[in-house]
Amino acid sequence: MCRTVTDAVYVLDAIVGFDKFDEVATKKASKYIPKDGYLKHLRPGGLKGKRLGLMRTYPDFGFNNDSETLNNFEKHFSILRQSGAILIENLEITNINYIDSLFNGEDIATLAEFKIALNSYLKELVASPLRSLADVIAFNNKYAKLEKIKEYPQDIFLAAEMTNGIGVLEKEALKNLTKASKYGFEKLMRENKLDALVTPYANGSTVLAIGGYPGINVPAGYGKNGGPYGITFGGLKGSEPTLIEIAYGFEQTTKFRKPPPIRE
Repeated sequence: MCRTVTDAVYVLDAIVGFDKFDEVATKKASKYIPKDGYLKHLRPGGLKGKRLGLMRTYPDFGFNNDSETLNNFEKHFSILRQSGAILIENLEITNINYIDSLFNGEDIATLAEFKIALNSYLKELVASPLRSLADVIAFNNKYAKLEKIKEYPQDIFLAAEMTNGIGVLEKEALKNLTKASKYGFEKLMRENKLDALVTPYANGSTVLAIGGYPGINVPAGYGKNGGPYGITFGGLKGSEPTLIEIAYGFEQTTKFRKPPPIRE
């Protein structure tokens, strides 16, 4: 989370690479890292010739036909076209079970992985008396008033604690997530030869994360209440250079972001 696309790219350049604490994933992902880094993709005119997909009827990552969303984003479509992008509209995912498969499987996998990852992290802390998720739950119960358990229940913690590693159910869920991503988002991108799928606000970020696909959200304006909103560009694995060109091109063309007022 940074002020500008340029800042985000500098951070990305600094953090990518092999990590011994996440050996399998980072070793596999290393093949997508450009040898000369990402900074060279911060160039004007990055939208020219890019094929951008738009969906209208999918609430999870589409531009729904409600008046507020259309009012917020219709002008952006003109900006994208004027900047040389090619908009591929009214796209559909033929796998009708795609969304349900994603979100049902995500819940199952996330709970198990959350417990495993948190326990691993807590065990390596030097001074903390909390060494596991079970310890965290017990601490919250002991200091329920201070931790505001009544207002903010720890249902997710409790559900995660009930899991027992990556078993048959979790493996099946992860398998379904991979399959749903491949025949949903990935198929959509490849069949339409898209450089990116464009989604409103932060919609689509969960779908991208579930499949391990990159995405970037750029300031896109301010709503009726004065709050900022963004536009998201998502792509296939390894498409970070292209997404940077698109996001930077959009940012430099629109200059939507306004620095917040200084409060004394």
